[in-house]
Amino acid sequence: MTDTAARYLYLARHGEASQDETTLTESGRRQAVLLGERLQNTPLSAIYHGPLPRAQQTARLISAQLDTVPLHESELAGDYIPYLPTKDELPPDSADVMLAFLAQVSDEERHHGAALAREALAEFTGPVDGDRPRHELLVTHNFLIGWLIRAALDAPEWRWMGLNHGNAALTVIRYAPGRPSSVLFYNDMRHLPAELRWSGFPPELHI
Repeated sequence: MTDTAARYLYLARHGEASQDETTLTESGRRQAVLLGERLQNTPLSAIYHGPLPRAQQTARLISAQLDTVPLHESELAGDYIPYLPTKDELPPDSADVMLAFLAQVSDEERHHGAALAREALAEFTGPVDGDRPRHELLVTHNFLIGWLIRAALDAPEWRWMGLNHGNAALTVIRYAPGRPSSVLFYNDMRHLPAELRWSGFPPELHI
């Protein structure tokens, strides 16, 4: 029987992006550097990031604060819709609004996103082979973070919706052998000064 050990998956949304999403803003760069500084004493074995510029740049700025943690670009860490629910799966009072948002997604994106989401669960979650815990950072986007959190909590598949994650905030999920997955903390912004917190949230949710 193969020994398995705990995986600690660190989830970070990219830093604040420009309006056209082609680069990070100055605030986004500061957010990324501060997150990297926070992770300096974390025994990360790898940083995975999506292919879009805002995720690439965030991951590189984080990596620059760390000692020789390898960077890996992965389509699985990209920005996509992980699951499209039917109306009868959704809360009646919000179903129409949620479906109107999802109606903007093309058929190709629907199928491709669902396939990537299944692969992401297989690649990034669950205990790892061996006898040593593994710590990995995933620099990604709001939707995938919501998808991985809802999976960790065994929530319905549609429940990736409604979970907002701040730019350069940090979430950690623990996957231990023989135990249910555990969200150790969520959307933690303690490494960011007040003026850099809550970006990436709708304005009405800024605290």
